[in-house]
Amino acid sequence: MAKRKGKGPTPKAEDRHWHGKRQKARAAKNARRTGTTTAGPAARQVKDDKPVRSGRPAGARRANGEVPELVTGRNPVVEALRAKVPGTALYVSEGRDDRVREAIQIATDRGIPLLEAGKPELDRLTDGAVHQGIALQVKPYRYAHPDDLTRGTAPLIVVLDGITDPRNLGAIVRSASAFGAAGVVIPERRAAGVTAGAWKTSAGTLASLPVAQTTNLSRQLKAYQKAGFFVVGLAADGTATVADVEVATGPIVLVVGSEGKGLGRLVSETCDLLVNIPMPGHAESLNAGVAAGIALYEISRLRTS
Repeated sequence: MAKRKGKGPTPKAEDRHWHGKRQKARAAKNARRTGTTTAGPAARQVKDDKPVRSGRPAGARRANGEVPELVTGRNPVVEALRAKVPGTALYVSEGRDDRVREAIQIATDRGIPLLEAGKPELDRLTDGAVHQGIALQVKPYRYAHPDDLTRGTAPLIVVLDGITDPRNLGAIVRSASAFGAAGVVIPERRAAGVTAGAWKTSAGTLASLPVAQTTNLSRQLKAYQKAGFFVVGLAADGTATVADVEVATGPIVLVVGSEGKGLGRLVSETCDLLVNIPMPGHAESLNAGVAAGIALYEISRLRTS
């Protein structure tokens, strides 16, 4: 049998005049199949006459390793926008209903950029989470310095120890704002940070009440004590009640622990006084957000009476 003659080595891609055309054809075919565009970030008109810019989603990891937080799903996105969560972009697919249209309207009114993204893009952007064709990118929160909260006359500062639920953080921030606190301090690690969930439960008060971070809570409490603050810890085994804090009219720090573990040992030992909330009913404990709200109310009453 005759031996088939070879065609020689495969030429390089740049030497094949048909290579670029085939690549472009494949890209165009994929764009039509996924509903995405290769046109770049130029603005274009979409359904409902809403101007939406198309382009690459900004959810990819940045050079500094930070990944933008996203709120996904129709109801969560609408609720976040209603609560004035600071969004930096609203990603939407072509499927629209009343909730998506409301989200688009609120975002437009607030000047939040609208970006069109196909389902594959949203899947990649949300890391496979259920997004229902919509996602809100949340602006990273800028934390204050703990010393910034000491300004003013006889400030009231709330310090949180071991609060890991962002909703509790948001609820405590809301109470702190309602009862005249100067701000809230949280640990940098093993604690809830200011996320979209915290923004929602704070009902927008995070926009006006600063939250500071510290690397070491007990050390920060000692720094506040040196600055003239009286540190009160909220604990089930407190030797007094919140109503017994006679120095509440001066500079004061209220420390709130987690619902399960309470205050850490070092934090508890650093406090000048441990107080409790009398509970004559059958409940053994209160949610951290509820307990903080009650204590802040009582301290506020003492400070204004």
